[in-house]
Amino acid sequence: MIKRWQAVATATLVAAAVALFVVGRSTTAEPVDLTTTGARYTATVRIADPAPGQVTVEIEVSEGDPDTVALSAVMTQMGHSTPEISATERAPGRFVAVGELFPMSGVWELSIRLDGPAGEEQLAVRTLITK
Repeated sequence: MIKRWQAVATATLVAAAVALFVVGRSTTAEPVDLTTTGARYTATVRIADPAPGQVTVEIEVSEGDPDTVALSAVMTQMGHSTPEISATERAPGRFVAVGELFPMSGVWELSIRLDGPAGEEQLAVRTLITK
């Protein structure tokens, strides 16, 4: 009787550990790095936690020297778009934008608007946002 109880308790603990592992992995998205090149600028976008809600997006401009950078997002399948968010320059060629770009999970097109001495250019990248 005691051995059966121990087997049930062990099986329950193992099932709970597996469930916690699966739930923990599904709620934490992997960081996303996306690079895009236009006629005037090359930018790499890093989204540390690509999930719906407030996000921090880092933009590194490796070609071109923009004075301003702004981001917006569009989910064409659902007809959603977000207002433009201005990025703050933290160091030469490095910008950070904080705001709600992705109100829901799905495939989003992130637009990066760069403006500087070389002129204005809008670059775009697609990314999957998950919960």
